[in-house]
Amino acid sequence: MSRKTAVAARSKTARKEPADDGTVRVPAPGEGKRGEQGYLGYLLRQAHAAVRLTMERALADLGVTSPQFAVLTMLKAYPGLSGADVARLTFLTPQTVGVIIRNLERDGAIAMTPHPVHGRIQQWTLTPRGATLLRACRERVIELEKRLARGLDMKTETAIRRWLTGIATELQED
Repeated sequence: MSRKTAVAARSKTARKEPADDGTVRVPAPGEGKRGEQGYLGYLLRQAHAAVRLTMERALADLGVTSPQFAVLTMLKAYPGLSGADVARLTFLTPQTVGVIIRNLERDGAIAMTPHPVHGRIQQWTLTPRGATLLRACRERVIELEKRLARGLDMKTETAIRRWLTGIATELQED
């Protein structure tokens, strides 16, 4: 049975079927509306949730959450960002970023400097300790990235990256 046929068969059998005790069975990922018949937006969210949970587990013993990893990553890529800029780039609320920044600063992973022109704006950068922590996190996240791309040739991976970027670009205008 081909993969597509197998998925379609699972999707059909995963409909709301009462269990022996009369409760409705919740379909597993890949079944019913959680599979190829689902809405794209839902499927993107489902995939994101699975990636985030796997990342949380991979980073747990380092004491880093996936939102903290996102903040560290953006500060490495764009040193000197304000908290508001970090919030926009990481899709987190300013309040959440505020808590993350305070915790990372307390732990010595980032440091604040006042903006040279606008003194009230605080700019954040990684410290050497933060850079070391980020390197350790990246090693684990790279393994997750490899799992995500497993089975994809370069052309397909590029097309998926282009598609995801296009969605973000296009829908940002709404």
